[in-house]
Amino acid sequence: MNDLKVKKFLFKELERASVSKIEIQKTPIATRIMVEVRRPGVVVGKRGKSIKDLCNVLERDFAIENPQIEVIEVAKPSVDARLMAEKIARRIESKPNVKPIMRMALQEIMGAGALGAEIRVAGKIVGKGGKAKTFSARVGIMKKSGDQLRLVDEGHYTAHLSAGAVGIRVRIVRPGTVFYDKKKIEAAKAKAAEEKALAEKAAAEKAAEPVPAETVVVEVEETAEETPA
Repeated sequence: MNDLKVKKFLFKELERASVSKIEIQKTPIATRIMVEVRRPGVVVGKRGKSIKDLCNVLERDFAIENPQIEVIEVAKPSVDARLMAEKIARRIESKPNVKPIMRMALQEIMGAGALGAEIRVAGKIVGKGGKAKTFSARVGIMKKSGDQLRLVDEGHYTAHLSAGAVGIRVRIVRPGTVFYDKKKIEAAKAKAAEEKALAEKAAAEKAAEPVPAETVVVEVEETAEETPA
């Protein structure tokens, strides 16, 4: 429960840095907190002051012994589901034209090499008298259920408009993701190709063998002739 409180605090405190993920690992000598962000400089601060202040707050208010914060910059923000959900939310808050914003986001995600993406925006977009709506868009490969759903990166964010809160959910199949069923298909194809190659090799070796010469059997018939007296 304390870990959840710490994560909630850090997500809010480091909102300007665009946080993707927070992981907490406890060891006998320290508590390692790994924070993946879009802008690491915001977390570190000038000469590391911001990160030192954060460690002091965690130690004082959350009773975390010797907190060690490790800041990691997200290599490809365009294929990070939470960062893209946040980006979409900011754009909707600025100008609530949902469909063009979703289309641009999908183009950015797929342009970064993703295998598939899905965006869902739900809430009350317009002002007084408007109804809550749900917008969905998807492109490429996407798993909807089962164990393979764990291979899909999912991120959530909430945009705050004058009409109310709007929830954004983004799912991304990152570059290089291989699903189990695809592995089976590829394995079957590889086995079939191997068997075909072996068959062709055997046929070629058989064709290259020398043809044995035909053996001609000559039958000699002996006839006994009588000698005249």
